[in-house]
Amino acid sequence: MFDPDDPAFLADPYPAFARLRAHAEVHRHDGLGLHIAVSHAAASAVLRHRSLGRIWSDATPLEQFASFNLLHRNSLLENEPPAHTRLRRLVSSAFSRGHVERLRPTVEALAAGMVDRLADAIAADGEADLLTHLAQPLPVAVIAELLGVPTGDGPQLVEWSNAIVKMYEYGLPQDRQRAAEQAAAAFADYLRSLAAERARTPGADLLSHLVASDLTGDEVVATAVLLLMAGHEATVNVIGNGTYALLTHRDQWDRLVADRALLEPATDELIRYDSPLQLFERTATADVEIAGVRIREGQKVAALLGAAARDPDVFADPDVLDVGRSPNPHLGFGGGIHYCLGAPLARIEIAAALGALTARLPGLRLAREPQRRGEFVIRGLRTLPVVSERPS
Repeated sequence: MFDPDDPAFLADPYPAFARLRAHAEVHRHDGLGLHIAVSHAAASAVLRHRSLGRIWSDATPLEQFASFNLLHRNSLLENEPPAHTRLRRLVSSAFSRGHVERLRPTVEALAAGMVDRLADAIAADGEADLLTHLAQPLPVAVIAELLGVPTGDGPQLVEWSNAIVKMYEYGLPQDRQRAAEQAAAAFADYLRSLAAERARTPGADLLSHLVASDLTGDEVVATAVLLLMAGHEATVNVIGNGTYALLTHRDQWDRLVADRALLEPATDELIRYDSPLQLFERTATADVEIAGVRIREGQKVAALLGAAARDPDVFADPDVLDVGRSPNPHLGFGGGIHYCLGAPLARIEIAAALGALTARLPGLRLAREPQRRGEFVIRGLRTLPVVSERPS
């Protein structure tokens, strides 16, 4: 069984997943305290089975995690019907394909400007961090615009988000747990203040829409925080992991430079190839059988999305990066009733980032090996130093 703290495993978890998948589709991981589904079929079943739900359990001791628990108790991600149905209905219209598609020119303009500033930084210093100049600011700028959050507050929102999501890892040290609670409290206070302002002076943004709905005050705050965190974390890591994959598979980078029609399939391939979310937990509300393994009521089981994405029964040559791969039924956006609401927007952001990079900096290359974050569940890079020459 793999050790989620092993640096060698974190650098490349996919051989370990392949060994597990060859042995069985579902395993018990005592270190994580749950069953893990490693095949595409088993992971899909975990995501879609109606007796496997997102059942929130408060972080304890309760008095130390009041804000963190409040945000998650009232989150649509951590609830099942009927609460989930009501919450999702109120925000789903904002993420409909037609509405999101209208944002494409704005997103593409933002990405182009950020890539130009990346190029300027490279020209000034010889190299620059792609995460700092593009992968991190782009998604937070987009979701902030959608919600109506001041763009100047973006860096603070990212800092809070980064601290909170550390709680999704296993065996987190106490100082990181305290930091997550402090960030949750600050984030909640910030959104409450902004929501009160929108109640007095509503606008055309999503936060105003949420405030005017029948959501409670806590639900408005929790929903806005979820959208900001989910709209930032996954997209940052797809752009970071994906660009790194392309720059280390030069033939695939060159295919994208030569053919913009590949941007759409490339987006899904990068999500598949190195999933930004490796594990998604569910809890059994009744006894369930997944791939012949009985999950007892109250037990947890997780879909290992990265393992499912390399299943040779579903993907030809699964360890090969192919920006033209089609079909590509990856599970990177989840499945069932918890399928990611923001998937259409995320695809537009990733394609915009790739399009701007390949058009403006076709000679982009790694300056040196990037630093990887030391977490398993949310897979991403800490830095991605790049060099390039502007095209003449």
